[in-house]
Amino acid sequence: MKKFKKIVLAYSGGLDTSIIIPWLKENYDDPEIIAVSGDVGQGTELDGLEEKALKTGASKLYIEDLKKEFVEDYIFPTLKAGAKYEGDYLLGTSFARPVIAKRIVEIALKEGADAICHGCTGKGNDQVRFELTIKAFAPQLAVIAPWREWSIKSREEEIDYAEAHNIPLRISRETNYSKDKNLWHLSHEGLDLENPANEPQYSKPGFLEMGVSPEQAPDAAEYVTISFEKGVPTAINGEKTDSVSIVEKLNALGGKHGIGLVDLVENRLVGMKSRGVYETPGGAILYRAHEVLETLCLDRDTAHYKAIVANRFAELVYFGQWFTPLREALSAFVDKTQETVSGDVRLKLYKGNIINAGVTSPYSLYDPEIATFDEDHVYNQADSRGFINLFGLPIKVKAMVDAKKDK
Repeated sequence: MKKFKKIVLAYSGGLDTSIIIPWLKENYDDPEIIAVSGDVGQGTELDGLEEKALKTGASKLYIEDLKKEFVEDYIFPTLKAGAKYEGDYLLGTSFARPVIAKRIVEIALKEGADAICHGCTGKGNDQVRFELTIKAFAPQLAVIAPWREWSIKSREEEIDYAEAHNIPLRISRETNYSKDKNLWHLSHEGLDLENPANEPQYSKPGFLEMGVSPEQAPDAAEYVTISFEKGVPTAINGEKTDSVSIVEKLNALGGKHGIGLVDLVENRLVGMKSRGVYETPGGAILYRAHEVLETLCLDRDTAHYKAIVANRFAELVYFGQWFTPLREALSAFVDKTQETVSGDVRLKLYKGNIINAGVTSPYSLYDPEIATFDEDHVYNQADSRGFINLFGLPIKVKAMVDAKKDK
């Protein structure tokens, strides 16, 4: 193997990266390992991380607070786009990777590192997301991906390696779900979820971490009003607050009512299907509120075209192509559409359901006098006859031509 003097490791303290530090020391001629953890809202997962990293062989650990940047520069632009991968996935892991990888590159350059290492598997999407970001900011740096090199073949074997090297883990063989947690969501993969025929154990103690199952939610509904300015959420129930707090407060509220659970068999970038269960309580509320507000504020053609853009935007995020000209161009389009997406959306939360309960906007395109079923003085219904004649002319012409052919 090529020798490196200094390697910067994307370090979460989870199963993969816990064993990577000693593995790098053993297999790359004892290089200096600098661990970097991006704090995107993992909470207690960061507790004790420095001690663990140093004990397993790292020379230092950076813990970078990226929560504000994560929300404002990645989550909110994706929310404004209305981007959902394959209709359901709110991209919680997908857009967390570029913000983390960008900071890792900055530290690698600052430290004069020879290489960057990550713990992503060769089957997943995250390897692409990390490495495309590295290519965007430091294409000269080498990338080490142990899952593409070592002889370890499973999470069971990773646990064996950890036990042999006295590396403490927060999981057991029985709770060995592959999880990813941040401010926006929590994902669950592996174990019984690998069979799509198995129902997720939502009510099982310890499975859900951000909320409860709909069955365990309160029997009384709760209302929430979310205010937006140019597509960005700015207040909850009339109280203005910062971007991170908005997500945190809605996570608590949505989790309480069993909101935002998604069980999805998705198509990974590498070509295989995988099954994941996602908890995104606050995100689900924000997406619904934003969608409802846009029904008032966007004209038909813009709304319909934006739906096409949303699908492509979601693919770019999912595929790790955040730092590309196309994503930037689509964001510019989205920002233009959001100039009038301001107002208040009221929602009712009840046992996993998000129910529309009213929406207002100073930019509303809804005209009650035009839309009413009662008498009005602004719309001449007789005008529709000429419109239909012209709109249906191609159909009429084809029918006439077909009739002549049949004679």
